[in-house]
Amino acid sequence: MPPSGERGETPARASAVTSPDTPKLLSGGNPQIPKGDGDGPVQAYIAAMPGWKSGLGRRLDELVMRAAPDARKAVLWNSPFYGSPEGGWFVSFHVLTKYVKVTFFDGLSLTPVPPGGTPKSGQARWIDIYEHDELDDAQMTEWIRQAAALPGWTP
Repeated sequence: MPPSGERGETPARASAVTSPDTPKLLSGGNPQIPKGDGDGPVQAYIAAMPGWKSGLGRRLDELVMRAAPDARKAVLWNSPFYGSPEGGWFVSFHVLTKYVKVTFFDGLSLTPVPPGGTPKSGQARWIDIYEHDELDDAQMTEWIRQAAALPGWTP
């Protein structure tokens, strides 16, 4: 066996090699997942979310599917989207450097209105979830239930 450093490979470099199946993390740590319909691409996105964000992604996915069991899923624009079986998208989430943004596309129609947004945001409203935030499962479930009953956003 050649000593370390021969053939241009050191132990440190060898350990940094990633699998070709490992998704690239884009700016802010958002996983680059190919566009696709169904649970598979969404689960691939969630698995690739870095650190604590992956656990939050699993929890959000569970809350959506409990509140809206017939929701369809897809990855679009490197984010999981959830929509009604026959209509538009009602919620999505996206990884940013320090938080996960959960966007309700018709958020102004929800009660209470989610806290994120400005008049320039149109109907969309969101909540930013940071690592040490306590997620209010009951409120998130209620927003999801309300959002799933609306027509949703169609790109």
